[in-house]
Amino acid sequence: MGTKDRPRLAVFRSSRHIYAQIIDDSTGKTLVSESDFKMEKLPKSQKAAQVGKKMAEKALKLKIKKVVFDRGGFLYHGRIAEFSKGAREGGLEF
Repeated sequence: MGTKDRPRLAVFRSSRHIYAQIIDDSTGKTLVSESDFKMEKLPKSQKAAQVGKKMAEKALKLKIKKVVFDRGGFLYHGRIAEFSKGAREGGLEF
């Protein structure tokens, strides 16, 4: 569960795409969202890392630095791990 001080960073991956949201569960609002829909053609793992970096940039603009990572039941492997690496490189802490 995310709070106002530490919102939840939820990640979902399908067979083709990766989606991420930063959610304040206390109010039920999505603060930031990002996906790889309009990205250039790259391997899926590179797209996931870029989504993580873009998510971190958007979050830092809203002064969100610390989040709770919700991998949605997916193993911390492959694209999920690349996403989290990109988000950490972008400046998010979890």
